[in-house]
Parts: sequence; structure tokens; C-alpha cells
Amino acid sequence: MSRLTLAPAAPGARIIGMGSYQPEKIVTNDDLAARVETNDQWIRERVGIVERRVAADDELLVAMAAEAGRLAVKDAGIAPTDVDTVIVATCTMPFPIPNAAAQTADRIGIVAPGAFDLNAACAGFSYALGTAADLIRAGSARTALVIGAEKLTDWLDWDDRSTCIIFADGAGAAVLSAAPDAESVGVGPVAWGSAGDLHSMIEVRPHNNALAQEGQAVFRWATTKIAPVALRAIELAGLTPADIDVLVPHQANLRIVEAVAKRLRAKGARQDMVVADDIVHSGNTSSASIPLALDHMRTAGRIRSGDVALLVGFGAGLSYAGQVVVCP
Repeated sequence: MSRLTLAPAAPGARIIGMGSYQPEKIVTNDDLAARVETNDQWIRERVGIVERRVAADDELLVAMAAEAGRLAVKDAGIAPTDVDTVIVATCTMPFPIPNAAAQTADRIGIVAPGAFDLNAACAGFSYALGTAADLIRAGSARTALVIGAEKLTDWLDWDDRSTCIIFADGAGAAVLSAAPDAESVGVGPVAWGSAGDLHSMIEVRPHNNALAQEGQAVFRWATTKIAPVALRAIELAGLTPADIDVLVPHQANLRIVEAVAKRLRAKGARQDMVVADDIVHSGNTSSASIPLALDHMRTAGRIRSGDVALLVGFGAGLSYAGQVVVCP
């Protein structure tokens, strides 16, 4: 019987570069109040958003993904041809075929990579990051580009104030490479799961192809179920809550973000733990929200190279995932 040979494995993966992209157009709460029955105070109090970015009608999702990916590759100090795997986390491609990843790779100049899309909605980036890290650890990849990209405004009913005030467009990316040794591993094991029985809480309704969600139900679920996932991710990484420098939850709602941070601090996380609040100026960008927030915080000097960050995504499916990473 013939014996199979496995590819050389790596002890794990680390993030070596990041990048992000947002459209130029800014839509304020007052802009939305001119169309639907709402106002700036109502929006700030309920979701914490002040403004969001909206892509032009002719601005493609793959174009946004490619720009975020290009910047991440540049930040990593490598050539596009060094990348062998591209994963695009998205739930808003206009059509399922062709996939976003192969088109994005071609726009960046990445030649013949393994390329696929991953749809776990707002948990997509954490799912994709965990998948890429495991591919590297198994020896199936050496350098992976992971992108979260969404054009949610293509799927909105602009007369529905429960959704049009929340969702926005953008892309964020990270480059992962094989760690040279166990001491250099920078992406912890993924803690993930799903609650398919709750799928109707966030869905695209067939009668108008528009995104809809049960806001209060999602809020109650997220504020009780996400902190345990975050704690499990910390445990899998062999750390304690006190080891976490930065918390980057999916930017769904500022009140949810604050509730998760409060629960983690009650379990031993530091009071000075930096907490992402990118939703205030970026809105909810689904799978793009975590990498967007990370890149914005790094650019603003709120986090430093070597900081230990806890990422946790959650959303439609319902799907959820989290992992601990070391900031590049």
C-alpha cells in the first residue's frame, strides 16, 4: 500500500501586515433623517453610530477588497506573488459565481493562488482567519491574504429605519505567514459555533431582497452569548482575560460592544483594556468590521505591535467565532 506524504507543517501562523479601505461618501445621521423617521439622537442612543461610509453604485465589492488587500500586502513588505492563498469573507457579492477571491487576487497581481469565498456573515473574518491559520499550520499554505469585504448598501431597504441607519460598506485585510517557531505564533485557535435555529433573526427577505433583522432579539442574544465565546478563545490560546490588551468585537452596535467589554472585565480583564469603537464612524460593515477596526486603531496609535488582541465576530446564521491574535 502506498504511503501519502504530507506537506511540511508550521507551528502556526502570525499576522505580518494589515490594510483597509472605505468609500469616500459619508452619510450622516442627519442625512438619513431627511429620508426616514429618525434623528441623530435616536440613532446615537440605540446603536452609537454618528456616520457611515457608502460605496458609489458603480464601486464593486471586489474593487474595495482588492484595495484593502493591496495595502495589507504592501504593509507586510512582501510581493503579491509571495501570496499563495486568498480568502474573501463576504455575504454581499451580487452573484455567487464568479467568486470574489479569484477576482480580487487578479486585481492585486497574485498569481494562481488558492482562492475562495467564505460566508459566515458578520463572523466571516474570524472564520476566514481561523481557516487560513489552520491551512498554514497544516502545510497547505505558507502565506495567506484574508479579506473581509462588504457592500451592504446594495442589500438595504433605504426606507426601513431599523437597517438603513446601521449598515455600511468597506473592506479590511490581513496577511498571514507561517511562524518560524512556536514562540512566534501569533494567531490562536478559533472558538466557533452556530445557532441555526435563530436564522430568521437576521436574513435577506425574499419579497424585496433586502436585509432585515430583529434588532432587540439580536441585542439580547449577543449581550449574553458572545462573552462566553470570547472567554473560550482566551482559554484556547492558553491565556487569561488579564492578558488581553485590546478587545475587537464585531462592530454591530456600540451598546453590544460595551456590554461584552463589561462582562470580560467582570471576569478579570483589565480596566485599561482598549476597546474598539469603530462603529461610531464606520457603521456596521459585517465581515469587514473587525479588520477595519484593527487597522484604524493601529493607524491612530491606539494599539502597538505586539499587543494581544481578542477578536470576536457574530452575526447572521447565527454564526460566531473568536480568536486571540498578536498585533503586527
